[in-house]
Amino acid sequence: MASPSKAGAALTALREDLVGDVFAPGDPGYDENRTVFNAMIDRRPAAIAQCVSEDDVVRAVRFARDLDLPIAVRGGGHSVSGMALNDGGLVVDLRHLRAVTVDPAAEAVRVAGGATMSDLDRACEPHGLATTGGRASTTGVGGFVLGGGTGWLDRWCGLAVDNLLGVELVTAAGERVHASADDNPELFWGLHGGGGNFGIATALTLKLHELPAFAIAMVFYLPEFGREVTRTYRDVITAGPDEASGAVLYLTGPPEEFIPPHLVGTLLCGVLLTYAGSEADMRKVAEPLLALPHEAEIVGAMPYADVQCMIDDPPGMRNYWSAEYLTGAPDDFVDVYCARGEALPVPTGTMHALFPQGGAISSGPHEFPVPYRDAPWGVHPFGLWEDPADDERCVQWVRDVRADAQPWSTGAVYLNFIGDEGADRVVAGLGAENARRLADLKREYDPDNVFRYNHNIRPA
Repeated sequence: MASPSKAGAALTALREDLVGDVFAPGDPGYDENRTVFNAMIDRRPAAIAQCVSEDDVVRAVRFARDLDLPIAVRGGGHSVSGMALNDGGLVVDLRHLRAVTVDPAAEAVRVAGGATMSDLDRACEPHGLATTGGRASTTGVGGFVLGGGTGWLDRWCGLAVDNLLGVELVTAAGERVHASADDNPELFWGLHGGGGNFGIATALTLKLHELPAFAIAMVFYLPEFGREVTRTYRDVITAGPDEASGAVLYLTGPPEEFIPPHLVGTLLCGVLLTYAGSEADMRKVAEPLLALPHEAEIVGAMPYADVQCMIDDPPGMRNYWSAEYLTGAPDDFVDVYCARGEALPVPTGTMHALFPQGGAISSGPHEFPVPYRDAPWGVHPFGLWEDPADDERCVQWVRDVRADAQPWSTGAVYLNFIGDEGADRVVAGLGAENARRLADLKREYDPDNVFRYNHNIRPA
């Protein structure tokens, strides 16, 4: 580490050189700018560099290297384990890099490194175009895509990385690199699931797809119907077209107009059926779900960008998530899944979700480090609560869901859905052979493991 005098001089120089703002402990705005989505995270970086251009990112990286500081990269700040922050290092904050440029003729979009899913979706919507995005509008596009990227459209047009055309990267040496199928193809391969291990993505180019219509059926049931609902949803998706996706979940009845007042704050089973197509076609698929006894429903055409905002969670909540990917969802799994759903901590924001895969996910390119691609289902316990007194019961409930799923687990996992669960889980999220190849790539682009606030790949 640098001496205090050198560190002070370097920080002064960074403040002068950076077009964006720099925050250090004691500065007005420091505490506000070290707050992330998960309220359980409380870290104190030595400096936060709010970059407004790629040049700013280069300056910030070189500052950190000069002082031997580790770097955390903040896009959307949605990492459940708080990977957007560190203690005593530099945070490269990309939130002012939000530009989204759509090329309708090429059916492609260039997304700056700090853009959120809402920025992407709203920019594409006027053109009738879309690509796979996360299920919350405040998620950062960069971390989402580089980690693999699964959402409501993935059964129809593939994982987010299947639609990745190019990445602009600032490396640990503070150098600019372009990665695509033609330029630095090995690096481009590693960015298909390897996350932020190889540099800071200042821009990504993604393939777009025509999406002239989108429709949903969101249906809520009493929990005693959960097993029948889950089996029906499973069968609907299994027999349905790739355009159909969504989730079946257990949750606390939200205080929304469409929920009967007496069910607000109580346990419910719900289904969200999403459909990349017309309302008429969606209704045909949803018919068995709508035929079951239910308490509330929202059914109809809805802009995709609006659906992306439907399950946004408020900031300032406490979060603990995990996931398992499954060989299938037979009736004995459904029984276990529903039993754990009936034990969901209520009232909290916690959700117990079962997501379908298949379609364009399983038929997509298998050379990338996303080994969960072939699993037909994923179970995602999403712990979300407000009171620290609920920490123990909510964290334990998430862990119990993982334990329940072990008899059906493929062993692979989508890393964006989990926190810090150890090196073995990182390998499970990449695949063992891929992990070795990625370690070689890490040695080339980040031999000192400067970018280690992520699902870390250590240099070979």
